[in-house]
Amino acid sequence: MINFLFLLLGVGLLTIGGEALIRGSLAASRRLGVSPLLSGLVIVGFGTSAPELVVSVNAALNQQPDIAIGNVVGSNIGNVLLILGICALIAPMTIKPLALRRDAFTVVAASFLFLVLVGGSALGRGDGVFLLIALIAYLVWAFWSERNNVASAQLNKAEAEEVHELPKSVGWTVTAVIIGLLLLISGSQILLIGAVGIAKSLGVSEAVIGLTLVAVGTSLPELSISVIAALRRHADVAVGNILGSNIFNLFGILGVSALLQPLPVHVRILQFDQWVMLGSSLLLFLFLYSGRSLSRLEGGVLLTAYGVYVGFSFIVFDG
Repeated sequence: MINFLFLLLGVGLLTIGGEALIRGSLAASRRLGVSPLLSGLVIVGFGTSAPELVVSVNAALNQQPDIAIGNVVGSNIGNVLLILGICALIAPMTIKPLALRRDAFTVVAASFLFLVLVGGSALGRGDGVFLLIALIAYLVWAFWSERNNVASAQLNKAEAEEVHELPKSVGWTVTAVIIGLLLLISGSQILLIGAVGIAKSLGVSEAVIGLTLVAVGTSLPELSISVIAALRRHADVAVGNILGSNIFNLFGILGVSALLQPLPVHVRILQFDQWVMLGSSLLLFLFLYSGRSLSRLEGGVLLTAYGVYVGFSFIVFDG
């Protein structure tokens, strides 16, 4: 019971910390005159992955590679199957052609690149450097393409405005960013203690806990922003947030984690989860490409697939 309480407390601190960091960063960006385009692309799209970043980096430094990698792979699976499945049931999700060509394609490419770099064993420091270079290349491509696309620039502005920042005074802004960072760091430590304890008490591997409980817990910022956007019928914002988060998870979080500490990959991730991650990315791309939208029926398919995945994780692949 105490381990579950640690897990819940850690998730709560990560969620509050992530929200404070995003809102404080948005307020700071507007004070500094940063364009809404860049704010939506980087601060909101990638800022929602702050919990995953802190948890995976901490896990890597604490010699817990199964949680470090499982958190990222599980978050990407959950983002597509669970969060977009829920959002599509709320309202059909449409997507702009540019986001399909660039972001949805990049998610598939990043998932495939993970399989290639892992190579059946581990992510090394060289792989981490390569992933970070890929992230920089994506950001340059995204910023250049959206500077020349008025519709996409307006989408990023809407994405930034979906989160109402804190009051714009310097004191409030600095306080929000500092508190957000402190809560993220402390929350990640508490969550890791709970996650490892749960794995031992249930007799399952740390990889299983990282792929499910930790992954869902660290994805709450994505869930909240995307669901709110779906309720407001801002489908592009909901889909764009998930695609941006998945790209940053693979390129940025795994890049930083592997650069700090080489990460051996658990055998079940090699045999099962990496293929589920690639398959879910391809399925989402197929659904979006077929009609430039994600229907309620397709959302139901995604949610069902996530239920099957979690069941397999604890029943079949629990070693």
